[in-house]
This record gives sequence, structure tokens and C-alpha cells, in this order.
Amino acid sequence: MKQLNFFLIAAMMFLLIGCNSNDTTEANEMTTPATPMGKVSGKVLSKNGAKEIGGALVFTFDENSKMYYAYSGANGEFTLEAPEGAHTVSIQTGNGSNFRTEVNVNIKKNETTVLDNTVTKLNQVANMAYVKGTYDDIESIVTGLGYTLTQITYNDLKVMSTVAQYDVIFLNCGSKPGITADDPAVYNNLSTFVSNGGSLYASDWAVAYLTGGGSNSTACNMAGGFIPDTKLCSINTGVSGTINNTSITDVNLANALGFNTLNIHFDLGSWQKINMYDTTFWDVMVKNNNEALMIKTNKYHDPNATQVAIGNSSTNGWITICHNPSGSNPVTITIPQSSWAAHQAHGDSMGACNGSSNSGNIFYTAFHNHASGNIGNSGLILQYIILNL
Repeated sequence: MKQLNFFLIAAMMFLLIGCNSNDTTEANEMTTPATPMGKVSGKVLSKNGAKEIGGALVFTFDENSKMYYAYSGANGEFTLEAPEGAHTVSIQTGNGSNFRTEVNVNIKKNETTVLDNTVTKLNQVANMAYVKGTYDDIESIVTGLGYTLTQITYNDLKVMSTVAQYDVIFLNCGSKPGITADDPAVYNNLSTFVSNGGSLYASDWAVAYLTGGGSNSTACNMAGGFIPDTKLCSINTGVSGTINNTSITDVNLANALGFNTLNIHFDLGSWQKINMYDTTFWDVMVKNNNEALMIKTNKYHDPNATQVAIGNSSTNGWITICHNPSGSNPVTITIPQSSWAAHQAHGDSMGACNGSSNSGNIFYTAFHNHASGNIGNSGLILQYIILNL
């Protein structure tokens, strides 16, 4: 009996050892070695190095089109973790179609490669223009960052071939004359411009370009403009003074600036108050209590607009896509056309991740960069707008 028990115990031990051995071998075969990682850090700056740029997207890809990305802080600094090896690191603001930089980096395992400030300056790839205003001077902020833009006139806006040369157009407060016979041409051209991917910034009285009226808008549902009356109404009833502790409600803007409240000074006798806006069409970025002071949309599109090549974005071999990182929210980026096939196979889609895939941005602020006086922190907001159009 003792001999039988010995054989039974020995057999059971053999089976247990055999099973454990097989399980260990199978687990080892299924384990994928960890990808060696490293880091790259730096500071995103404007072209002339005068401005530290927060909210810039810094990213790269591995051989399987997996995206590794980070955002620069309000001080412009970033740290990106990615697989070791040779990489092209992209730095972009907005959707990357107007401002972007590429840096070749050899990322080393368990090390941090620090990029020199000379290679992390944000380059302008867009053609930009402005219409000179009476009470506004956005062009001084653009050039103060080291970027360039061309002055055009109200009459130039009547010629689509002229408008189509640019990717971004700034419409300064006080730049629109009273009602003229050629106003419809201006409205139609701006509608076509945005519908084909061009971006606009308008301030204060320049809302008349969007909603109609003469040099400003004095009522809702005025004749002219190209934004439907159901989407926006702004009336020139604001009074001079300072609004304290206005709220920055857009998270990306607040993170890029490093603050979420500011005081805004209105030094003119009257300014455009936003009386009504469609919350499904506009995103509110700055407000005073329930009153919107800065709004943005990328949802405008005229299905009847003529297809026109805008600026240099449609001919320079770059495309804007919605990248879908595994386990993260989709991210809008601009990539070389030659990389599209790999991204498409990865599950990415053409166009921006939200809004109208073909359209550009429209930013509108009730405040502006007046030619005289101290605009304070609102100047930082205008810098953000410029880089994110």
C-alpha cells in the first residue's frame, strides 16, 4: 500500500511540474518586449523668439503610425516621450495648416534630448493679409511675433482671385465702409473663402462683414453679411469702460495662457455687444457672466460655394487629418500628403476632427487691439488667435 501511494504521489508531482513548465514557456512566448523609450524637451517660441508659445501640439509617430504627443505649457516648455531612434518631431498650433515646424531628432533610450531654441521656433507657412482699420491694429501684433502679412483693401475683397491668395485674413475694426453697391461681392467672396478652408478674424465693428450693415451693425437681421441671421446678432450698444474678471471658458486657451480671468478695457464710446448666438454653431472662448465676448466656429460651410484653391495650403503637399490615437481623444493635425496612406490604414480620416471638414475658422472678438492705449492681457489672447487660425 505504501509503495502504491509513493507511485501515485510521484505521478502527481510529475504532472504538476509538467503543467507549470508548459505554462511558463507559453507566457514567455506571448510577452512582447517593452519598447525602449526616451524623451525630447524644448521650448516653443515665435519666429523672432520674442514670445513663448503655450498650447502648441508636439508629436511624432512610430513605424506603425502610433502617435506620441504632448502640449507646451504657458511658458512654451514641453517634454515628449517617444520610442528611441530617429524621429521627425512636429510642432503645430491650430490644426497645423498655418503654423508648423519639423525637427529631426535622435531619441535615445532612457535619456532626454534637449532641443536648442533655434530649432523650436514656430514657422509661418500661411499667406496672411489684413484690411487696415481705424480703431484696430492687429497687424502690429502679427509682426511683433516675427510673422509677415500683406495689407489689402476693402476693394480687394471684391475680387475672388485676390482673396484666394491668402490662407488667413484679418478684418480690423473700422475697416468696413458704409453700405456700398459692391457689398454683396465682398460677402460672397468671404463665404467662398471660409467654405474652402480660409480663416478669418474680425474684431468689434468688423462683425458687419459677418452679419451685415454698414461700418458696424446697429440691429439684428440687417441686410448683408454671410453668416445666417439665426446664428449671430451683434448690436453696437456697448459703452466705454473696463469689464473686470471676465472668464476664459475655453480650456485650451486658458491652458495656453496660464490664466483663466482677465480685465478687458473698452476705450471707445460704443462697441458691438453680442446679443444672440447659436450655441451649436459658436464656441464661446471668453465671456462676462452670460455675455459672450469672444467666439469661434469652424462649422460654417456654404454648400453652394464655388470650389477654389485657397492660399498655399492646397498645393504644398500637406493635408489636414483627424488622427485617432488608441485610447485617446482624436487630434487634428496636418501631415505630408505622402504619409496619408499609412494614416488611412491606421483608421484616420481626412479633415478636422470636428466642425466642417472643408472649412476654415472664424474668430470674432468684441474687444480688439486698438491703435492707442494699453490692451493688457487681451493682447495675449490676440496672439493665441493669430497662431490658431
